[in-house]
Amino acid sequence: MTIARTLTLALLMSSAALAQPVQDGATLTLERIFGAPPLSGPSMRQAKLSPDGSRVTFLRGRQDDGDTLDLWEYNLDLEQTRRLISADDVLAEPVALSDAEKARRERARISALRGIVEYRWAGNGRHILFPLGGDIFLADIESSPIKVRQLTAGEAFDLDPKISPDAASVAFIRDQDLWVVDVEAGNVRALTEDGEGPVKNGMAEFIAQEEMGRSTGYWWSPDGSAIAFLQVDESSIEPSERYEVSGEKIEIIEQRYPYAGTPNVRYRLGVVQLESGETNWIPLGEEPDIYIPRVDWLPDGSALTFQRQSRDQQRLDLVLHDLESARQRVLVSEQSDTWINLHDDLHFLEGMPAFIWSSERSGFRHLYLVGLDGEIIRPLTEGRWPVGALAAVDEDLGLVYFTAGIDTPAEQHLYRQSLATATPEAVQRVSRRDGWHEITFDVGARTYLDTFSSTSQPPQLSLHSADGERLAWLVENRVDSDHPYAPYMPGHRPTEFGVIAVNGAVNGAVNGEVDADDGQPLHYRMIKPAGFDESETYPVFLHVYGGPTSRMVVNEWGRRHLVDQYMARSGYIVFSIDNRGIAGQGVEFQAPAYLNLGQVEVEDQMAGVEFLKTQPFVDAERIGVFGWSYGGYMTLMMLMQHPGEFAAGAAVAPVTDWALYDTHYTERYLGMPRDESGVPTDAYNRANVLAYAENLADPLLLVHGMADDNVLFTHSTMLMQKLQSEAIDFELMTYPGEKHAISGQGQRLHVYRQIDRFFRRELMDDEK
Repeated sequence: MTIARTLTLALLMSSAALAQPVQDGATLTLERIFGAPPLSGPSMRQAKLSPDGSRVTFLRGRQDDGDTLDLWEYNLDLEQTRRLISADDVLAEPVALSDAEKARRERARISALRGIVEYRWAGNGRHILFPLGGDIFLADIESSPIKVRQLTAGEAFDLDPKISPDAASVAFIRDQDLWVVDVEAGNVRALTEDGEGPVKNGMAEFIAQEEMGRSTGYWWSPDGSAIAFLQVDESSIEPSERYEVSGEKIEIIEQRYPYAGTPNVRYRLGVVQLESGETNWIPLGEEPDIYIPRVDWLPDGSALTFQRQSRDQQRLDLVLHDLESARQRVLVSEQSDTWINLHDDLHFLEGMPAFIWSSERSGFRHLYLVGLDGEIIRPLTEGRWPVGALAAVDEDLGLVYFTAGIDTPAEQHLYRQSLATATPEAVQRVSRRDGWHEITFDVGARTYLDTFSSTSQPPQLSLHSADGERLAWLVENRVDSDHPYAPYMPGHRPTEFGVIAVNGAVNGAVNGEVDADDGQPLHYRMIKPAGFDESETYPVFLHVYGGPTSRMVVNEWGRRHLVDQYMARSGYIVFSIDNRGIAGQGVEFQAPAYLNLGQVEVEDQMAGVEFLKTQPFVDAERIGVFGWSYGGYMTLMMLMQHPGEFAAGAAVAPVTDWALYDTHYTERYLGMPRDESGVPTDAYNRANVLAYAENLADPLLLVHGMADDNVLFTHSTMLMQKLQSEAIDFELMTYPGEKHAISGQGQRLHVYRQIDRFFRRELMDDEK
């Protein structure tokens, strides 16, 4: 249920509309939100600086089809944007994706995209590598015209290509084995040969992709002479069958799905030499029931590190393995009474035997400089706020760059700190505009790309020097008269961040918080409806997520933004609150959710509801709640634990029984589903929607994709059966062939039409 962030300027959520109240500007409709060109402006992904810093490349959707991507560049010297490679010029006819590629795209939430969906720069700054149609291509962008070479061909579907640091070879996955092709000679050979059935070499397993933020299973050495790779053996996971119902057929899919409490994959970590093909297997420790979420090389290639996470996720070891001596030592060991959040904040320095590492040992994630002997040299950051992510390190100038929301968790900014600091609490903010900044540095940490947005500004892409000065607009994306959103800007509703206390006292200040029962701050956002009049009362569209991995209350033009704008313009107060358990506010804020899913989050959401009821402009009898995935789970729990409090609720792709969800996500928060005698634990019983289903008293719209391989369709069929056995009415909409995201072009629109129609009828007495 991880929601991965990308450098994406495309709006992924869309919908369809009935008439809205009279307002300034054009009427925003659900059809237009889904339509082309995208209302958010140019659709771009994966913006990257070239190794020599002369250009910025990105994937852009087409004007008439935002889901088909081509490769573009902005040339900094010429100050010009051009399309480098059209997917159609390389591959005239689309090729059916392999099952493995379909799964990778679903895990990355890009299953709706076509064309060139990923690419990598070669270290020489001249070549770009990309897969298309199951084959691998290499483009020479300095030739005129640009030359594109096909490196692999055949019936096999090649996955996850990566070019070596010396640009001499390209590794890739074919038929569950690791292969390599020589760039000059074109020779293709297998580096592993035992990948078949449950054994996979160099591939990320299901939960690595879905829950650990790891989409690959192999890593080039710094000099390109060897590859470290994980071999995963899924044979310990019992095959289970699930149905995928499409419009014309029903398929029975056999899947080794790691349900909570059941066995996981077994790992082997190997280093294969390119020249000899010989593999050296690295010991992973005495305990086989572990996770390997990360693998990294030291800069000189002399050693390899891997992160070893215990099954209960309360211990994480960073282990260094010296390749020559085969000796190992634990550099860092993190421990927690609840769970440890994974991160990518590991950077080995080249100028001294030390590395940068982030840890939540102080109660907030902060950066530390650690020696290769495992001793902390000094903390680099400190305070009652968490680091978001390590962004870059400039060893020559002795600077480290990172993102954080120091003043408010609703924003993300770029900061920097000295590697030699004696005052870790004193950091310097680099980014300048209030809102959300996604940062990508060049290899030397001297310039960076800033993807910026706020609730009033669609995403912009700009190039900056390391001190924050803007060097160039790459995509200014101003909402001028030519912008797709221009006709709707006059009716754009501002997002407010307010302050209340737990006793309901109202403070009119902006940027505030609600207090939970244990004194933790609960940040919220509100969008008031078109034509707002304080003397009138309005229905509420409570948009909820609530899960530990994603925040709703952010000053960002994000996936949900235009849908919420549409609902506000339709006459609703749109409201969201971030409950305890959610990341981004420290360990103390997250910890109450441990062994307590479906309880503490509901308490905090209901605190938000009680606040709404104190507002004179809120109609307390017309509050509706909507959520997707974990938000769907929250919708059900709120309706069932507090019957009669809501006028209606819509739940899309909800979990209902956590015993049916995967090991890594579920056990992190709930532990094992059964005790030693096989009895279901109290934590799972309390978190089970079905235990409360008989309490449902308010109108419910249940929505689910019938081929969902993440939150299985079984979750909803069990709820359907339970409600029917209790003779409780509800409404249902299912989507044949659709996965968790329900990403089909018409299907996504159809989902929001149903939600729109449902709430109009239940909250506005509109029978249309």
